[in-house]
Amino acid sequence: MDEVVEAIADPVRREILLMLRDEPLAAGQIADRFVISRPAVSRHLRVLREAGLVRDTADGRRRVYTLVTAPLDELTGWLGRLMRPSGWQHRLDALETEVYRTRRERHTAAGRHPSQKEIA
Repeated sequence: MDEVVEAIADPVRREILLMLRDEPLAAGQIADRFVISRPAVSRHLRVLREAGLVRDTADGRRRVYTLVTAPLDELTGWLGRLMRPSGWQHRLDALETEVYRTRRERHTAAGRHPSQKEIA
């Protein structure tokens, strides 16, 4: 996963991945979309290839690059776990709900309708 994170840390490489999302492209087609030199684009493509994020195939004299999303699965899973609320968050949410319900029930039992400000 570290190699994938390092590969996508660079904005040029992220842009290349977005370009390849739509269709496979030759190295020259990719380089034409950037103001950086062709050797610099080649280095970026090498990093992406070594991380397993792109696959290249020969098409005559051209190298055609294709996006490979499988290496992103581990990162996606880790990010999903990171974004999931912790056990404490679930408990605090449940406590907040119970406090709200209790306040509402007390006001209802007293025969008056509470305002939203009183409940919260």
